Amino acid sequence: QVQLVESGGGLVQPGGSLRLSCAASGFTFYDYPMRWYRQAPGKEREFVAFITNTGGRTNYADSVKGRFTISRDNSKNTVYLQMNSLKPEDTAVYYCKVQMIVYAYWGQGTQVTVSS
Repeated sequence: QVQLVESGGGLVQPGGSLRLSCAASGFTFYDYPMRWYRQAPGKEREFVAFITNTGGRTNYADSVKGRFTISRDNSKNTVYLQMNSLKPEDTAVYYCKVQMIVYAYWGQGTQVTVSS
């Protein structure tokens, strides 16, 4: 079955960096675009970043543009989110998502906390 497992979250000071990973299994990873979302306490889940199946095109939410970079390694069935210049407002649980024809699948999330 489809599985997405995020890792790499943690506590970081403002201005710091983290790299999140999402390991995928149970489907043909290189056939599908991938997305990162996040959900802060008391807020709705929001889109963060998108990457096509080949990695040739990416798209970002305005709030993270220029600071975050999405990438993927199809040989490792993994998508990444490099987060630089982190701000307290980036604090959230981060999820990866794959949208298939009928269903969307989500990982369990990884907590990112930006605080001094």
